[in-house]
Amino acid sequence: MSDRTRAHVFVSGKVQGVFYRANTRETAGEAGVDGWVKNLADGRVEAVFEGPAPAVESMVEWCHEGSPRARVDGVEVEYEEPAGIEGFEIRR
Repeated sequence: MSDRTRAHVFVSGKVQGVFYRANTRETAGEAGVDGWVKNLADGRVEAVFEGPAPAVESMVEWCHEGSPRARVDGVEVEYEEPAGIEGFEIRR
C-alpha cells in the first residue's frame, strides 16, 4: 500500500441537499479512488479518499467545485496513512 495516499476532507458551503455525496461517489468510482463520504450535523460534508496520489489529488481538487448545484465555500484537507479501504460508500 506504499503507493497509496489518503486525504481526509471537510467541505463547507451549500453542500447538503444538492447531491454532493452521490456525485462524490460517482466521481471517485470513475477516478478509481476508494473511501467514503457523509453529511455532518454542522452542514459540512466529510470524505476520505484513498488511492494513487494523482487520483486522490484529483478528488481533492474536485471537492472545490463539487456537484453542479453545490456552492463550496471551503475545503480543509488532512493527509493521513492509508487504512486499506476498498470500494466507495455513502455513510449515514
